[in-house]
Amino acid sequence: MHLSDEEKAMYDGRDGPAVQKAMDLLMRYGEALGAERLVETRNVCATITSTTPFQRDFALAKGGGMDAVFSEFSLDSQETVEIPKFKVFTSHLQLGFDPGQPERMGVSEEIVQFYNRSERHAAGLGAQIMNTCTPYQVGNIPTRGEHCAWMESSAVVYCNSVLGARTNTEGRESTGAAMLTGRIPYWGYHLDENRRATHVVELDIEVESVQDWGLLGYYIGEHVQERVPVVHSKRGIGRVPNLPRLKHFGAAASSSGGVEMYHIAGITPEALTLEQALGGRAPVEVLRYGEAERRATYEKINVTGKDSEIQYVMLGCPHYTIEQIWEAAQLIEGRKVHPSCELWIFTPRAIKSLADRNGYTKIIEDAGGIIMSDSCSAMSRAVPKGTKTVALDSAKQAHYLPAILGVQAWFGSTAECIDAACTGRWNGGYA
Repeated sequence: MHLSDEEKAMYDGRDGPAVQKAMDLLMRYGEALGAERLVETRNVCATITSTTPFQRDFALAKGGGMDAVFSEFSLDSQETVEIPKFKVFTSHLQLGFDPGQPERMGVSEEIVQFYNRSERHAAGLGAQIMNTCTPYQVGNIPTRGEHCAWMESSAVVYCNSVLGARTNTEGRESTGAAMLTGRIPYWGYHLDENRRATHVVELDIEVESVQDWGLLGYYIGEHVQERVPVVHSKRGIGRVPNLPRLKHFGAAASSSGGVEMYHIAGITPEALTLEQALGGRAPVEVLRYGEAERRATYEKINVTGKDSEIQYVMLGCPHYTIEQIWEAAQLIEGRKVHPSCELWIFTPRAIKSLADRNGYTKIIEDAGGIIMSDSCSAMSRAVPKGTKTVALDSAKQAHYLPAILGVQAWFGSTAECIDAACTGRWNGGYA
């Protein structure tokens, strides 16, 4: 790969061994990808802190503490090097548990203490401890055309599609190197030609609710896999999708397939028209999404749902917005969660603070629900004891949780999920 003079200096060790190892990693990574050069980035979203017994034992065994963990897990280096402060704005993504409620997730006090140590280390290096899969909700909103280095599939697809910034789905190692160098390989969705739509999805029905957008995303991901769809309606998109709808749409498409970017004609920033989204090229395929496709997708997502008794309702994948918490509070106010069921709602710490101030947390807790932060059931692999069947308003979580934990899952609207929490039964269905 071609390196600039600045990059050569970092590669040659001018800024110390950690930056040198980061450059070596990026060179190996870029060459494997076929990238011709690196591109500057000033925006990284990654997992940095450590939350597992393995990482704790590794830190003790190596004797280098948190520098040893970062060297091994974020720089692919068996040699422990001192980690300097990050060169670029870096946001921390979600964890494997909620440090404020570890007992609910079966996490020991020793692991919480180790995590707190790890968090202090990361913050000292310059990481923003957002602890969320939705960094764009709590302060990290890159602008159109900005080159980023982000992990987390649902964040990546939102970054590329809704914000018009540019990133591939990176890993812990490549983002770790980017924090120290401000560089990432110039390939994939950093390039104009790879951001153009390959498939057209023609809507034959209205797509209105969050549930509707989740179903559409799940359908699209299955059919286009890792390619780039553009959603189009000859009648025009009726109700303009808001943040929750686009969040659930992209998360579903990146779960059933590998979608990292999509367009919605007339809505998203690189698709003011269908023609702009395609960039002058003919689509590989034109798909039609109508009532039959919607019903088939609903049945596929709910394929694991058998029993009507619900022991657990999980909301907040990706993490809930303040609007969604407000809606959940309205739906549950004056009701009670059934004694045989639990309701957990996941959101970023910053949004939970806002929910606390607005009284939404109290409404939900008075009803018997819980608002949690920093993680989710898929990341933590934690559900209430005795859970056999779960109700979800997230197509992404309905895709993953049965495979991860061996539970049954029902997917439906937020209202149906709140009703399931209060009755202990799934009363939803295709409508």
